[in-house]
Amino acid sequence: MIEQYVWELQKVDESQVAVVGGKGAHLGALSRIEGIRVPAGFCVTTDAFRRVLAEAPSIDDRLEQLSRLNPDDREAVRALSAEIRRTIEGIAVPGDLAAAVTRALAQLGEHAAYAVRSSATAEDLPTASFAGQQDTYLNVVGPAAVLRHISRCWASLFTDRAVAYRRRNGIDHRAVHMAVVVQRMVFPRAAGVMFTADPVTGNRKVATVDAGFGLGEALVSGLVNPDVFTVRHGEVVAEAIAAKEHAVHALAAGGTQEVAIDPQQQEQPSLTHAQVLRLVQLGRRIEAHFGRPQDIEWCLVDDGFHIVQSRPITTLFPVPEADDQENHVYVSVGHQQMMTDPMKPLGLSMWQLTAMAPMHEAGGRLFVDVTRRLASPASRAGLLDVLGRSDPSIRDALETVVDRGDFVPSLPDAGPGGPPARGASAPIASTPIENDPAVVTELIERSQASITTLSRGIRTKTGAALFDFLLEAFEEHKRVLGDPLSMQAITAGMEATWWLNDKLREWLGEKSAADKLTLSAPGNVTSEMGLALLDVADVIRPHPEVVRFLQGVEDEGFLDDLAKLAGGAEARDAIEGYLDRYGMRCAGEIDITRPRWRERPTMLVPLILDNVRNFGPGAARRRFEQGRQEAEKKEHEVLSRLRALPDGERKADEAKRMIDRVRTFVGYREYPKYGIISRYFVYKQALMEEAERLVQTNVLPEKEDVFYLTFQEFHDAVRSKQVDGGLIRRRKEAFRSYQALTPPRVLTSDGEAVTGAHRRDDVPAGALVGLPVSAGTVEGRARVILDMAKADLEPGDILVTTFTDPGWSPLFVGITGLVTEVGSLMTHGAVIAREYGLPAVVGVEQATRLIRDGQRIRVHGTDGYVEILP
Repeated sequence: MIEQYVWELQKVDESQVAVVGGKGAHLGALSRIEGIRVPAGFCVTTDAFRRVLAEAPSIDDRLEQLSRLNPDDREAVRALSAEIRRTIEGIAVPGDLAAAVTRALAQLGEHAAYAVRSSATAEDLPTASFAGQQDTYLNVVGPAAVLRHISRCWASLFTDRAVAYRRRNGIDHRAVHMAVVVQRMVFPRAAGVMFTADPVTGNRKVATVDAGFGLGEALVSGLVNPDVFTVRHGEVVAEAIAAKEHAVHALAAGGTQEVAIDPQQQEQPSLTHAQVLRLVQLGRRIEAHFGRPQDIEWCLVDDGFHIVQSRPITTLFPVPEADDQENHVYVSVGHQQMMTDPMKPLGLSMWQLTAMAPMHEAGGRLFVDVTRRLASPASRAGLLDVLGRSDPSIRDALETVVDRGDFVPSLPDAGPGGPPARGASAPIASTPIENDPAVVTELIERSQASITTLSRGIRTKTGAALFDFLLEAFEEHKRVLGDPLSMQAITAGMEATWWLNDKLREWLGEKSAADKLTLSAPGNVTSEMGLALLDVADVIRPHPEVVRFLQGVEDEGFLDDLAKLAGGAEARDAIEGYLDRYGMRCAGEIDITRPRWRERPTMLVPLILDNVRNFGPGAARRRFEQGRQEAEKKEHEVLSRLRALPDGERKADEAKRMIDRVRTFVGYREYPKYGIISRYFVYKQALMEEAERLVQTNVLPEKEDVFYLTFQEFHDAVRSKQVDGGLIRRRKEAFRSYQALTPPRVLTSDGEAVTGAHRRDDVPAGALVGLPVSAGTVEGRARVILDMAKADLEPGDILVTTFTDPGWSPLFVGITGLVTEVGSLMTHGAVIAREYGLPAVVGVEQATRLIRDGQRIRVHGTDGYVEILP
């Protein structure tokens, strides 16, 4: 019988999370799957929880206070959470609720033992599992004890760990309610956990089983190491049998105790291979039902398996959808673009529509399918060569997949889908382009003319006509991006850099010689952007009233108020001039949904104030000139040393041509991205005007909601004047979950995140290894910064961050070195580091976790490693 407060477990399904919580809903669904045995039980519903909380009106005030507390004030959060728990446990269970529970227990067997398990409404969700955040009590005997432990489960909604987990996942404490699952206790011979996908690599074809004797509590609590079985394609492919000295068993009077295992049994497997395979078959059945990989708790009773919990594995990186069942290997676009944060759906679809190669989405990130290029030996060599120079970890990961011999198909020839396969040390004649600065001038003029035409043409377009216009504009976007002359200019600068580094190392024994030769190269729009902000500081520095005003700025309309201050008009004009040229930029700028500096100029204020504080007048001009002179000096030194060698005149002549080529073209490397982002800002301004019309006609509550629609869905909304609000809510939840995921450099269609490595044995013990991208050695204070807007730099600081795209460049003028987790020799951060003469190491795995903010570190930009100093 179903009552308001007690529901039979077997009559619950996944649609009833709001009533029975995530765990209860999953257990109810499990009990309906053919061949899956779930211990009988019932759910005490969230109505019961709300009924009990109503007995303590002060709870609402305390929850409001908990939501307002600073999460960094851990002691205050801990104290208030404990107070809420004590209050809940102190509330007497109302008589009618206690009677309903007692009746349900009688139906199960009043004198049996039970497991009493928390089941929160924000638990076992596809995007947040809450594994281990609330409490479970085993072998509870008698109605009074069951009621007491139900109260404890209600209170466990406010354990310190559960409160912190909700905060991290953006879940309101007041929006979560607690149900409780009560099940007949089973007394297993063995128990443990099964993952239907490898929780470490993400491989969906691999299942792992952790097992031990007795109750699973011994494994969960870390009391013993488990036996671990790995299963692939219906076969146990690996096993590790642990010495299991202890187990947890149930006591006759209730509760559990730790017991010693007979020494002769300790190293015996807790499961046979046949049992492991039978368990994995059950796991695959459960996975198929829920439609995603599962983390499953199981018990072996006699010779049958009981499932006591199943939740989605939320830490796995999603797999791109494919139209076939073939194997696929994907390379991360974000690692090439230096932006590994998740992108919102509109940003993803806009990048896909304007990119030169097909791209696949997964986890809010984009990937390129390189399977066909890997399948052909000829194209594979070129692909690995280019990617290896860009990011050795990607090359190592791809080689790992290829070397297995059972994943990548073998094809005689490869089709499109990867970067051009250019050689590392190509001869001078390989790029048919003259060392003529007029080439760069012509390319920039072409791009600017195209952007001007776009801006002029889009002004009159609204509604469906705007989207038709944009689809045509995207074709022009790709035409400009793929301009053969532009590609030649970019390649010329890159190949000349590689040539100089290779040849000067061979001839002179000098590492990374090109780094100094590219200092203050002309025409680099990204490095000019950083220096231009120093010029803005020069205008502001002489006016103390303006500086004080900027220190308190919070409103985006602050530029209008500047003119009222002494020197404010000049300051406003300087900032406006900067925004006119660079206001389309921001951190993470490949995602069109990110706010631009023109939209939120307050993002620039801390950088301007840092420049006012840390630099003197004329710093931009002095810095550029110093770099130019150092490059000239280095060129003279290199050529002189080459002429002293056998056949030195020829070598010097070749080197001189390559130096001229680098200085002519390496600055242009940054311009195409500037052109892309300039066009993006034009697109965005028009799209946001359209979004505002949807708000005005009550189609959307907020214009930023369109960020959670694809371009085509946005187009459909404008035509139909309708939007699926549920879709937007689901997309927002998914985006929050993607923010907790780390995208892999290489991902397979099996879901395996293949981790490459810098295979080095020439670095000191304990050093963090990466890719050397800008020569020199520097020692200083590490500033670990994940949000550019929160940067607070002092002279001599070394920036440590996840990635740096062009939007981070204004920070570079105030640091002495750079360490990033993502990057390569020719990505934007590396190019600017060389132009500014900053020692830099990129591709340092987990740098922002292994290096603490404020630590002293030494960056070896020439040899590619970082030392953490005592």
